[in-house]
Formats: sequence, C-alpha cells, structure tokens
Amino acid sequence: MAKKMSLTLRNMLIPFVIAVVALVVPGILIKFGVIDAYTAQILTLGGVNAIMAISVNIVCGITGQLSLGQAGLMAVGAYACIIFSENAAIPLGFSIVLAGLLTALVGFLIGFPTLKLTGDYLAIVTLGFGEIIRVILVNVRGLTGGANGKRFTTDTAVLMSIYPELPWFLVIGVLIAVIILLQNFLRSSYGRAILAVREDEIAANSNGISVFKYKMIGFVIASFVAGIGGALYAPFIGFIKPELASYNRSIDYLIFVVLGGMGSTTGSVLAAFVLTALQEILRFLKDYRLLIYPLMLILVMLFRPQGLLGLKEVSFVRAWDKSVAFVQKKFGKKEAEK
Repeated sequence: MAKKMSLTLRNMLIPFVIAVVALVVPGILIKFGVIDAYTAQILTLGGVNAIMAISVNIVCGITGQLSLGQAGLMAVGAYACIIFSENAAIPLGFSIVLAGLLTALVGFLIGFPTLKLTGDYLAIVTLGFGEIIRVILVNVRGLTGGANGKRFTTDTAVLMSIYPELPWFLVIGVLIAVIILLQNFLRSSYGRAILAVREDEIAANSNGISVFKYKMIGFVIASFVAGIGGALYAPFIGFIKPELASYNRSIDYLIFVVLGGMGSTTGSVLAAFVLTALQEILRFLKDYRLLIYPLMLILVMLFRPQGLLGLKEVSFVRAWDKSVAFVQKKFGKKEAEK
C-alpha cells in the first residue's frame, strides 16, 4: 500500500515540477529581458494557439467529429471577455471564466441541432454557424464595434502590454491547467465513454452509452476551452475584429491538430508552438510563407497520415525513467571498468 502511494506521488510530482519549470523559468527570463518582448509575444501567442488546438482536438480527435467553427466560438469568448471587463466592470479573471461559460452555452445551442449529423454534414453546418457568428459581430455595432472591431482598454490590458511576462504567466498557466483537467477527465468514466463513441458509435450504443449525450458533452467542453482561448487572446492582443471568427482561422487550428496527431493533446500543443514560431521565422518570405502549411500537410498526409504523435501522448514520467536508467547504465559501466 505504501509503495503504491509512493508511486502515485512520484507520478504526480514529476509532471508538476516540469510544469512549474516550464512556466516559471521563461517568465523570469522575460522579466529580466533575456527573452525580448517580441519573442515573448510569439511564445505567448503559441500558448493561445495551443489552447485553441486542444479545443479542436477535443472535437475532432477525442470525440471523433469534424467541426470547422471553433474560430467562431473563440470570437464569442474574446468579445464576451471585453464586454464583461469594460461594460460590466468585472475583474479580468472572472471575465475569462464567464466568457468560457457563455461560449459553452453557445456551443450547446449549436450542438443540440447539429450533433445528430456526422462527417461532412456536421463540418458544413459548423462552418455555417461560424460565418453566422462573424456576420452578427459585424452588424451588432453598438456592442461589438462592427467591422472596425473592439479595443481592450482596461488597466489590466495596459499592464499586460507594458509587462510581457504577465500575459506569459496567465496564458501558459491556463494552458497547463487545461491540459491537466483534460487528461484527468479522459481517465474518468465520462472520458472513457467519449473515447468509446469515437472508436465505434454502434458498439458504444449497444453497450448502453448514449452517443448523442457524450458527443454533446465533448462539444460543450471544446466550446468552453475555445471561449477561454478567445478570452485570453483579447487582453493579450488588446484589439479584436470579426475576422477572428473567419473560416481561415478555423482551418489554421485544424492544421495544428492534423500535424500533431488527431487525439493527441501533447501533439496538438507541440504543433501549435512549432507552427506559430515557424510562421514568424519565415516572415521574410512574405506571402510565400503561406505555402508552408499546405506543403507540410501534403508531406504529413503522404508519409505520416496519423500525424507526428498519432494517438500517443508524451509521458514525462516515462521520459524521466528512461533518463535515470540511461545515466545508471552509463555510470554503472564506468564503475565496472574501474
């Protein structure tokens, strides 16, 4: 019993330490100017994109549906965060959570009539809802600023623009929390039921699993995560426009998931950071850099159709064990030679 508890504590402690290091060390480097403000902005944007990649992965990789409207849900979260913070004078932390909950409600309203569809039909309908959200944002000018967009002007947003370490801690902290909560959810009975629906709807239904119910749960959770991503994007960038809900953005987030591996959370996060950085590194190519995404997708589809990680997840505990075993083996040989 004691050994089992010790093993559980170790399995929790290793990822916790790595998460703290990944959050704190870059934050300190940004604070003291070792990482400049421009690089910090790219890394933080990578964190926002990673949250959106997780949202798409929940729908496409974990639930097994194809949605092309996640950017629309992100826009709902972004605008809701600004409205809650500026119009209702709600603190930013509460505004982010409320924006996520509102987006989850919008996701429920969208999912209720559409999740009985599958495949291309669901993709077309969610694409249509994304465009509806964009058109509404353009035309409700009194609340959203119309086509000119809306600026985030609260004191918190100003502080985030002055101190680049603040958005880093906020965005990456939320990203880590989302990953932890999602991984724990997938190990629960609800998570296993969703995975069963993804693998075989007929078999899941024959075992008493309500296919529509668990599809809806997955879609609402994905909508909540998309809303959180949008709510973090708004104060970080400081200005948003209805184009945030465009079809092209939804495709960008889908590319992260396809490249990283449909169903792999760590794969989606890794692809989001790599492609966000790559887009900036190749900025000297101007518009030609937009050819990189299609070219990478073609290569992935030809040589690695399951994505970089497929359904696998990066395990820090396994990596630690292998590192320890390697060190012990290396030093063991040296001791034997002596």
